[in-house]
Amino acid sequence: MAKAQESTESNLDRARLTLESIYKYYSAQGTALLHENYPFDANYSATYLASADTGAQKQFAYLWPFSGTFSGVNALLRSSGDKQYLKIMTERVLDGLEKYYDHSRQPPCYASYLSEVGLSDRFYDDNVWLGIDFVELYRQTKNASYLDKAKEIWTFILSGTDEKLGGGIYWCEQKKHSKNTCSNAPGSVLALKLFEATKDSSYFKTGLELYHWTKKNLQDPEDLLYWDNINLSGKIGKAKYPYNSGQMLQSAALLYKLTRDKRYLVEAQAVAKAGISHFTHEIVTEQGEKFRLINPGNIWFVAVMMRGFIELYHQDQNKEYLEVFNKNLDYAWKHARDKHGLFFDHWDGKSDKQAKWLLDQAAFVEMYASIAAVDR
Repeated sequence: MAKAQESTESNLDRARLTLESIYKYYSAQGTALLHENYPFDANYSATYLASADTGAQKQFAYLWPFSGTFSGVNALLRSSGDKQYLKIMTERVLDGLEKYYDHSRQPPCYASYLSEVGLSDRFYDDNVWLGIDFVELYRQTKNASYLDKAKEIWTFILSGTDEKLGGGIYWCEQKKHSKNTCSNAPGSVLALKLFEATKDSSYFKTGLELYHWTKKNLQDPEDLLYWDNINLSGKIGKAKYPYNSGQMLQSAALLYKLTRDKRYLVEAQAVAKAGISHFTHEIVTEQGEKFRLINPGNIWFVAVMMRGFIELYHQDQNKEYLEVFNKNLDYAWKHARDKHGLFFDHWDGKSDKQAKWLLDQAAFVEMYASIAAVDR
């Protein structure tokens, strides 16, 4: 664990420095691509795929961790207004991203690994995160090609729906065994953002339907948070992850923004309260300060959850929950980085893992830049 030290960097500075560390330590020489971990581990095998990663460690990151840099650079561009991040976006992020683009199968979308090495699984959630980022990039640049890309991704997302279980989006195109919150909740968010960008009411209609389908099938009535998935026999996978509830929180806040129907605001606020309670725990620092530290787990899941809390803040102007994130981000900066400026996978820095995952680093870029935009 890095020694705690006084730090005067702003959250925007922290985002910038972390992005610099990513490109210093993860870049694959001579390409716009990135390695999955630092240091490189020849024995590493991805555990998050629908199919087992049984081959030798691939040289480059899978789509999911690479896509985290899209969100991080987007957040930096939004919060700073600095055009250098548009240059990084086009020359590093989007150039690298196109290596994953698969047009050999229809509808086209982004595959889980580089297209040039053969066919790999295509995930609806991987693509929906990209669609959200393309809409955001369109909002910042007004470049219609980015909106077109988001619409193309949406066509792929819709191809992953049917009437089994009464609707909903599958998780993986090649493994249509379950419909997951991680594809349906952000599917609703993407549809609502496309509606905002285009005013095409069909997007709003589908976004609303996905919200209510997910709420009906995957919300725990006891604490109002969201389970992970439902399989085709109706069995619920009851794991609870921050990003699932966070995306339903964001969808509810967007629905309130678009309709002014107060029930959506009430629903968003209820999920926010439950989420802070469930995904954090109280600690006392060495200085005697009490605050709620985010539980160990996937760092990027927390970044996506934070998007929902920021959307809610834009609607109710209550900064209470964002202060929890602010304190955690400050604590992580001082306690959870190594000598290279790379983050451990626990907020308190107590992880025993030596390799640092690309997606964790990208998530911190996004969080620091996003919270900076709120504070601006």
